[in-house]
Amino acid sequence: MKRKSYWQISVVLVVLVLALLVVFPIHRGILGHKDVVLGLDLQGGLYLVYEADLENIEDKNVDDVLSGITSVIQNRVNPLGLTEASIEQQGENRIAVQLPGATLTQDQIDAIGRTALLEFREQSTDADGKLIWIPATGELNGETVVLSSNYFKDNTYVAMDDTTKAIYLVFNFTEEGAKLSEQVTTRLLHKQLGIFEGDQMLMDATVQAVITTSGQITGLSSAEATILSKQLNAGRLPVALDMVYQETVTPTLGADFVRLAVIAAVIGTILVMLLMSLYYKVPGIVSSVALLIYAVILLAVFKLFNVTLSLAAIGGFVVSIGMAVDANVLIFERLKEELANKRTLNAACEVGFSRAWSAIWDSNITTIIACIILAVMGSSIPGGASVQGFAITLLIGVIVSLFTATFVTRSLLRLVVATPLSNNPGLFTPARRRKDA
Repeated sequence: MKRKSYWQISVVLVVLVLALLVVFPIHRGILGHKDVVLGLDLQGGLYLVYEADLENIEDKNVDDVLSGITSVIQNRVNPLGLTEASIEQQGENRIAVQLPGATLTQDQIDAIGRTALLEFREQSTDADGKLIWIPATGELNGETVVLSSNYFKDNTYVAMDDTTKAIYLVFNFTEEGAKLSEQVTTRLLHKQLGIFEGDQMLMDATVQAVITTSGQITGLSSAEATILSKQLNAGRLPVALDMVYQETVTPTLGADFVRLAVIAAVIGTILVMLLMSLYYKVPGIVSSVALLIYAVILLAVFKLFNVTLSLAAIGGFVVSIGMAVDANVLIFERLKEELANKRTLNAACEVGFSRAWSAIWDSNITTIIACIILAVMGSSIPGGASVQGFAITLLIGVIVSLFTATFVTRSLLRLVVATPLSNNPGLFTPARRRKDA
């Protein structure tokens, strides 16, 4: 066997071993520490709907505001380990959040839609002489603005006092925030300054010195400080959100469907492998081995990139298996034609793969383009998560099938051709060809 063939087989073996370690990890420290993520329809989870208060938002800015809300919520659920959340606009002012497999406390659920905009306030009196809190303001570029967490850097963190063991949240001002804070704390030196989130007071303290670069928020529990820090670093919602619907979703298909789907996939794969082996003989057996390698690599990719397997996504996976077999059929039909033209087995294999490539590429590039369009459209339309899931799994499957059909199958076939089996051309001739003879 040529040195090139040895190199190709080595690549196939390395890729296969790495994929197996991901799919069947030896221990939790190996690459495969992640589990395959199932969609909301297969494992259940949480379904939340928030309504945005757009009363003071101009119509031309509504889309930008809703887009900003979606981004902030996505950043907030990531620190909670919910990277597979589906977040999409629903109607004119609602945001729907799907969290597959999530079991969150009510505080964590509330934190997802929390505004997380902190406002500094100072004491004043109303017309009746009653003590009230009013926004603490300063001047920037000739305008009067409120000192708030909009002027925090995204690097807040939670710390503990070594002596008292008290928890506090540390924040740093931006350059503009430092100017505002200097004005406010200079004016309120030895007076009360409060920090509010909405109508809830988080801290009330006496200003002891002029504050410019950073500050602390005390009086929070460790959990409250941690959640607030993550929210501040993830971004502040541009408007207030009210939760209008919350449901714990039970799997519509669940464990029984997953079990049946696995059984169906195994049976279908065995039947395909049997058909390929009986009709194409040795090349069919080679393609069957390549199909198994394809399945292992595809599952490894799904785990590594946290691809959510919903019912639609599994449909894309099954379709991609059929396309992987289709590529092998094109190759072996070209191989049959080259053998009929009296080429040697080795030459027929090389020419067959080369000439089949254009047909394989043409048939797959159109599918790849369609998948990209579906994935993009699915992310921008309500209820498009299932469409996007189908497109993404099919796209990954097509790309992996191109690798296995043109590289893995070719490398394995070269390996077989270099064995004594090549002395019997009938083992490489499809059953129909032999019958016609």
